[in-house]
Amino acid sequence: MLKIGVLALQGAVREHVRCLASPDVEVKVVKRIEQLDELDGLVFPGGESTTMRRLVDKYEFFEPLQYFANAGKPVFGTCAGLILMADNIKGSPEGHLRLMDIDVERNAFGRQRESFETTLEVKGVGDDIEAVFIRAPLISNAGNDVDVLSEYDGEIVAARQHHLLACSFHPELTNDARMHQYFVQMVRESKETAADSLVTT
Repeated sequence: MLKIGVLALQGAVREHVRCLASPDVEVKVVKRIEQLDELDGLVFPGGESTTMRRLVDKYEFFEPLQYFANAGKPVFGTCAGLILMADNIKGSPEGHLRLMDIDVERNAFGRQRESFETTLEVKGVGDDIEAVFIRAPLISNAGNDVDVLSEYDGEIVAARQHHLLACSFHPELTNDARMHQYFVQMVRESKETAADSLVTT
């Protein structure tokens, strides 16, 4: 049984829980630091990145979240979650958690009234993935070891760096759970690799 958490400080928590739920996945709503210790993977939901960062600081999640990701545990960030993960944010002196070697630009596709839905080709996931863009950021630059998974109108909207996955859109606001299934598979492979390394040592 995999244990995957959804960081529940702000944002579309219930929607991610719904998309992740399956017979072999126990989904945890994460509100306390100590819950991270029992997880195999973690989702940063969409929401408002500045508010999320303020709550991360208020409840002292900053270093535990960095430790979780730096220990090799898979993390999936959507929309504002992507911004939290980015190394650099356009117009800001520095990034937030700085987990992933990407630069992001906030609200790159317009404000709330410019929200839209489309289908995307996402490498390794599908060629007709449903995607909802709401005040969405974009990835303006990706490091050499970052795998670009999807683009929209020539802009990067999904990427993976080893155990880290991020996208500009909201897959949780659709009935298409394939992005979440892809992440679940990442978590499964990570857990199996960790178990194999324990056996060999």
